[in-house]
Amino acid sequence: MNVILLERIENLGQMGEVVAVKPGYARNYLLPQNKARRATEENKKFFEQQRAQLEAANLEKRSEAENIVKQMGDVSVILLRQAGDAGQLYGSVNARDIGLAMKDAGYTVTRSQIRLADPIKALGVYTVQVDLHPEVSIDVTTNVARTQEEADIQAKTGHAVLGEDEQDALDLQKAANAEAVFEEGITPDLNEEPSENADETETEKSSVKPDEKAIDA
Repeated sequence: MNVILLERIENLGQMGEVVAVKPGYARNYLLPQNKARRATEENKKFFEQQRAQLEAANLEKRSEAENIVKQMGDVSVILLRQAGDAGQLYGSVNARDIGLAMKDAGYTVTRSQIRLADPIKALGVYTVQVDLHPEVSIDVTTNVARTQEEADIQAKTGHAVLGEDEQDALDLQKAANAEAVFEEGITPDLNEEPSENADETETEKSSVKPDEKAIDA
């Protein structure tokens, strides 16, 4: 289906462009949200007649969104959920949950403005994009934890707080990985400064013949 866009749509086109989209996408999203119209000759004429007003309205909305971004600053929300020792949630966190958390924090956004491809199913700190305008977005730090105390820890470390058994398993895995690297060959310490005589020493070693080594011994 061909539609004419009434505003910029990410990964689709700019205002005024005629683009081909799937019929379901047009009927279920673009047309009901008044983001596009069917690309009929009548609608094309309508857009050209209203272009100046649409562009002015878009500019005003974008300016408002940019001001809101400045006021919001670094936004973070905390969602408390039950989870197992491995950090897997008993359920999930979706766009609606994040929207409600933002509302509790004093910010009103719609579910459609929250860019969350898949529900969050594990404890941790996530960055979720929120579109305040087709051309203005903000990153919201979403902290999913069991308790407020664990949320505070996660905010500082950036990592999920796991149960003791799971943490022990991760430590064992790290140790196994380190041992595997050691068996393959010791990795040089990148923080260690090379000796000034390192090249000279290596040269001397390589220049010593087998017979000379025996004599020295």
